[in-house]
Amino acid sequence: MKNSFFGTGRRKAGLLLLLALPFAGALAQDHTLATITLKNPSDRERVNEVVEISWKEIVLKHPAIDTAGFKVVDAATRQELPCQLDHSGGNGIQNLLVQLSFKPGGERNLDLVAGHRAPVVSKVYGRYVPERYDDFAWENDLVAHRMYGKALESRPDNAFGTDVWVKKTSKLVINDWYKRGDYHTDHGDGMDYYSVGFTLGAGDIAPYVNDSVIFSKNYHFWKVLDNGPLRVSFQLGYDAWDVAGRQVKVIKTISLDAGSRMNRVAAVYSFKGAEPLPVVIGVVKRKEAGTVLMGEQQGLLGYWEPPHAEDGITGVGTIAVSPVSGMDMDRVHLMTHVMAQNNVPVVYYHGSAWSKGGSITNDRQWFDYLQDFNARMKQPVIVQVR
Repeated sequence: MKNSFFGTGRRKAGLLLLLALPFAGALAQDHTLATITLKNPSDRERVNEVVEISWKEIVLKHPAIDTAGFKVVDAATRQELPCQLDHSGGNGIQNLLVQLSFKPGGERNLDLVAGHRAPVVSKVYGRYVPERYDDFAWENDLVAHRMYGKALESRPDNAFGTDVWVKKTSKLVINDWYKRGDYHTDHGDGMDYYSVGFTLGAGDIAPYVNDSVIFSKNYHFWKVLDNGPLRVSFQLGYDAWDVAGRQVKVIKTISLDAGSRMNRVAAVYSFKGAEPLPVVIGVVKRKEAGTVLMGEQQGLLGYWEPPHAEDGITGVGTIAVSPVSGMDMDRVHLMTHVMAQNNVPVVYYHGSAWSKGGSITNDRQWFDYLQDFNARMKQPVIVQVR
């Protein structure tokens, strides 16, 4: 009897232990490492916006956190959210990125919990394209762009400014379009009909002296900083060129977030002397009449181009973050004027929309988008790490 009693006890204890193990495992997997509160301070809805959370602040309050051993979950639903550890060209992680929607004045609470993050399909992509004369192309789920490289300079079809590839799909298309080699034709997912030539295209930047844009050569050096799943960022470096007797260099750091039509650009000019360098952020005009929005006090410039035959209409725009000294136009460009200080970034945004893309079909909608983006940028999401 005694042996039978102990045998029964072992079986009961073993059964209880087995029943408890899954529950204990669930608790371990859902162990909260940090809590983050995000607040929308504006009266505007924010849809699929990528929010930056300072990694330094997270580590300051939770120094033992393992970069490979956590995931982000919604505190209310416990649903895992896609995220990205953003380096932004710095030494180590700079930000934790998450993509969220907010109601006007709304609040979201997130938990960083122990566990391994689920695989995420990237919504952004960028790369150097040596097979097409040193292009650099990048995109997200809404827009695509490219810049022209050194190998194109010796060709008769050389171009300079920012190019736009219009899309009507959320899929990433760059690799498919280059492989297909027929991206000037719409095969159901979009096309490249935007004409750049030797202009600033859809929002490039260059020195401006004596009423003239002083173009550099095409970019010569490149570096990818981050490549998804929520943000792509990279740098383009340009060889020195003469600007009214001064040797000038520039490095452009460009980033694009998932769900946004606007690229962030930080252009750092280096030159000798204390006198600032006048530069313009420009958009090429078309011969036919388009619709123009100029908001000098807001640093906002919008352009809804004339129709391009059966291809539709492209909207382009720029928003200057650095102080604006004026806005005007000449026979080639719509321009925002800024004074660049030596080794101080000139920061601005540029972006695009397509009338056949499905969401923005006329000038009013495009200008509303630019104004809404500008307002949200000036009232960023408030972040509190606990």
